[in-house]
Amino acid sequence: MEKGQTKSHAGRRGFLTGTFVIASALLLWRAADLQIFSAPLLRQHGDARSVRDVAIAAHRGMIVDRNGEPLAISTPVSSVWVTPKEVPWRDARLAQLARVLEIEPAALRGAQEMRLQREFVYVKRQVTPDQAEMVSALRIPGVHLEREYKRYYPAGEIAAHVIGFTNVDDSGQEGMELAFDHWLRGEPGVKRVLKDRIGRTVQDIESIRPPAPGKLLELSIDRRLQYLAYRELKLAVAANGARGGSMVMLDPATGEVLAMAAQPSFNPNNRSGFKNEFYRNRPATDLFEPGSTLKPFTIAAALQSGRFTPATIIETGPGVMAVSNHFIRDIRDFGTIDVANVIRKSSNVGASRIALSLGPEPLWQMFRAVGFGRGTGSGFPGEATGQVQGFKHWSELELATAAFGYGISVTALQLAQAYAVIANEGVLRPVSLQKQSGRVPGQPVMPAAVAAQVRAMLETVVEPDGTGHRAAVRGYRVAGKTGTVHKAVAGGYAENRYLSLFAGFAPASAPRLVLVVMIDEPQMGEYYGGLVAAPVFARIMHSALRIFAVPPDDLPALEGRVVVAGQDASTL
Repeated sequence: MEKGQTKSHAGRRGFLTGTFVIASALLLWRAADLQIFSAPLLRQHGDARSVRDVAIAAHRGMIVDRNGEPLAISTPVSSVWVTPKEVPWRDARLAQLARVLEIEPAALRGAQEMRLQREFVYVKRQVTPDQAEMVSALRIPGVHLEREYKRYYPAGEIAAHVIGFTNVDDSGQEGMELAFDHWLRGEPGVKRVLKDRIGRTVQDIESIRPPAPGKLLELSIDRRLQYLAYRELKLAVAANGARGGSMVMLDPATGEVLAMAAQPSFNPNNRSGFKNEFYRNRPATDLFEPGSTLKPFTIAAALQSGRFTPATIIETGPGVMAVSNHFIRDIRDFGTIDVANVIRKSSNVGASRIALSLGPEPLWQMFRAVGFGRGTGSGFPGEATGQVQGFKHWSELELATAAFGYGISVTALQLAQAYAVIANEGVLRPVSLQKQSGRVPGQPVMPAAVAAQVRAMLETVVEPDGTGHRAAVRGYRVAGKTGTVHKAVAGGYAENRYLSLFAGFAPASAPRLVLVVMIDEPQMGEYYGGLVAAPVFARIMHSALRIFAVPPDDLPALEGRVVVAGQDASTL
């Protein structure tokens, strides 16, 4: 019996020993497999859970004015996002997160509901540095911070319509931000990082591709001029109870836009509560009938035909004429006047008689030549081209009214470009919102002699007894034209709704600046262009000439031998 028991014990010992040996062998094999044979695969899986390739945000290019002053810059910010499957949704710290981010808890619940569909959900974009620091301190698993850039506009509403703005993803939405989005947008980089179990970056491993920042954009705008022009336009709109207003200032030698402003405006740094219509850059997008500001081009067409001179006599009495059962009127009977006085007195009857004598084609050719009915070349997004209907379709009435700016639609930017032709001795230059270097080549579209004659007529408009005497700038010879336009409505023209206009340039002896001012629907009693828009022109032009240190060209006025009359003058 003892012998049998001994054999039984020996068998159990052998079995257990064999089992231990086999188990040890298996463990040794598993260790070898993990450490040697499967190590690359396991390392790959481990890295997939801790090593990530992440994007490096690239800042958008800066926008500056012609003197290098910043108009749009990008500042680094952080955005908060979550991985819904990793967030402990019952954690009390989430209530603190909502308070830090100043959001409703419902916003977090919305992210929770997406945990089965998405691995990446933004909670709040572009938070303040203090908020980002507090979010990081909470150390909530699945809650992450991402570096981004936010656009900031130092000039605020002053240049908002020109610069435009970007959206939360730093893509251009309006203005030059949109037009040059491809130029300003940077190229994100990529780096490899090590993250901990709650998704925080603990180590940068390597740079795969460095970020490429966007390029610098130099605009033609002068921030100093932009500020003073915007200020004067805003004051004028408020003083006249107007619906809105536009202004454009050009350098006729280069076609550069030195200032462009509109009312109402908006603050691109805080757009909450503003309507889309406030974003419109009215000088480039809004069309209107230019009224009497178009008369200089009617006269230019007449002079170019060779059938008229500044001294040619035009009969305008008795101040009214019938055309196709419609009446064209002057504000009073000017009687027999010459072509020069058609401009000076702003005679609708005189302009219509000249146009009817010329026929439609010369007038149409002149309008098209100076840029009406086509783009200015500015490249501004949404710029309107206006409308000049083909002359073959003009009736006698349409020809007569086109002579003083009705039936034709233009923008303030087009009108400024056209007046630059007169200032440029008949040369048309494309408009540019980018800074140019040197004089820009142009296309001759009007004989220089004709441009000089029209320029001399426009100077008489700003003389003490002219309709635009309130546009005078002491010490400088100013040339320009007033305009007062009935606004078009369904079925005709509104009786008591007007546009008040003044377009001109200075100094007239060697034009340096072209300026157009338009006030939309003044409501405080005065509405003539010579009374509403001309004073705004004078204030802006006076400051601009001083900023550019343009020498005076009217020395007798500086010496006090010329006194600007205070008499009232009105014009259509």
